[in-house]
Amino acid sequence: MLGDMYLQKFVDETTLYNDITWLRNYLAATLIYFVSGFLWCFYIYYWKRNVYVHTDNIPTTKAMLLQIYVAMKAMPFYCALPTLSEFMIENGWTKCFSTISEVGWFTYILYSVSYFVLVEFAIYWMHKGMHDIKPLYKYLHATHHTYNNRIPVSFSLVSLAFHPIDGLLEAAPHVMVLFFIPTHFRTHIGLIFLEAIWTANTHDCIHAKIWPIMGAGYHTIHHTTYRHNYGHYTKWMDWMLGTLRHPDEDANDKLK
Repeated sequence: MLGDMYLQKFVDETTLYNDITWLRNYLAATLIYFVSGFLWCFYIYYWKRNVYVHTDNIPTTKAMLLQIYVAMKAMPFYCALPTLSEFMIENGWTKCFSTISEVGWFTYILYSVSYFVLVEFAIYWMHKGMHDIKPLYKYLHATHHTYNNRIPVSFSLVSLAFHPIDGLLEAAPHVMVLFFIPTHFRTHIGLIFLEAIWTANTHDCIHAKIWPIMGAGYHTIHHTTYRHNYGHYTKWMDWMLGTLRHPDEDANDKLK
């Protein structure tokens, strides 16, 4: 068990908002969702109109509001996750450390890479399980895939339109890994909120061909086949386990 003086470091970092942790997380997550969603939609549907999405496929205002409604219903539950993780960190239940200087930059990078790899592994299996275990798909994950038949699957605001439990389960690896990998406190919090930006990116129409990133082109295939590209930030897990489908391969099949 870590000493009280050491654990106080984590409490000191959050002194100003410790009493309103959930509210602070809720406001931050909501701001990230709307700002990133607005910027993506403005760029894709208005500034670059007809470049990434044909005018006929641009979502209607009603469709946008529907997705925002679903996302905002789940947002209070999403924000419980970083609130819980901060509580566990401050009480010494995890392997978190307060400052990089405690371990040095080399060790920090080593821990961060380990964190990243374990999260990639866990999210892949969590996502795939949501599809393979039929009750989980029917009662949880189907909420996210409902929009396939209503609007273009590239619409970025669908990024957080999940059933609350589904959203929590797929983000849970960020918290579970804290019990196995020593993790820098602020890095952990930053990565959780980066999820909101990343999920918006994977649901837009801009497929950046940057190896080994699992970009929007790959995730769009996931929304159309339901059997490929379950991965998170990278395509490593899909490549290793045979579920990877490349956007170019998909395009060639459609031409046949």
